[in-house]
Amino acid sequence: MNSHQLLKGKKGIIFGALDENSIAWQVALKAHEQGAQFVLSNAPVALRKKDIFQLAELTNSQVISADVTQVSELEDLFAETMRLLDGKLDFILHSVGMSPNVRKSIPYEDLNYDYMMKTLDVSAISLHKMLSVAKRMDVINDWGSVVALTYIASQRTFSSYSDMAQAKAVLESIVRQFGYHYGRSNNVRINSISQSPTKTTAGTGVSGFNSFYYYAHDMSPLGNADAMACADYCITLFSDYTRMVTMQNLYHDGGFSSMGISNKLIEQYEQCFDPTRED
Repeated sequence: MNSHQLLKGKKGIIFGALDENSIAWQVALKAHEQGAQFVLSNAPVALRKKDIFQLAELTNSQVISADVTQVSELEDLFAETMRLLDGKLDFILHSVGMSPNVRKSIPYEDLNYDYMMKTLDVSAISLHKMLSVAKRMDVINDWGSVVALTYIASQRTFSSYSDMAQAKAVLESIVRQFGYHYGRSNNVRINSISQSPTKTTAGTGVSGFNSFYYYAHDMSPLGNADAMACADYCITLFSDYTRMVTMQNLYHDGGFSSMGISNKLIEQYEQCFDPTRED
């Protein structure tokens, strides 16, 4: 995307930039290119990696740590951000997700329920807390935009995605429900982007990631959308060109979500088909 200064004069917070493979990292670069001012935020444990401070230098931004599951920390974050940026916000990116069950390779049928509640809190309920605090503190300008990143496993079964599937389903429901209330009160729009499987640090931690990455690529007529393309899409949703788009789960997946099977997959299957197979 060329620099048309689509976000000139706009201010925001970008949650979840871990390293250069992160979608949030690419969004920050694009938002800076398009004229935005913003604060970068991530959990204290994520800041130990220190890459985010390099991103802050590249984008002339500040880093503020915050645990998105803690309301008090969100309150402090929003207050400090408005102080640093000298005003209310125009956009927020929620790019946050984590599952202890996935990290520990616990089978879905035997989930640790304490871990599952942590998955839901970090990956989905954090969006509700973020929006609730922002609304109460009057953080977002009228016609501001909030974007959350999700994945199609919220609606279809991906066997190794485990309880992250439930988290993404809850996240998308919050987008719709809060989108109504914040839209009515402040014309704030809230959308989720259902992104192609992307080679992020978190994504590649899912068992079998490479298989469904290439499966999605071969299924999709345009192939998988990468992190930079997703960042471009986020910028359009932060901009004034999408002022009437809200409460939507927007597929950014090269067409995968509308496919049943592709010629390429048929050809690959036929090559390995066993003619003696009877089931």
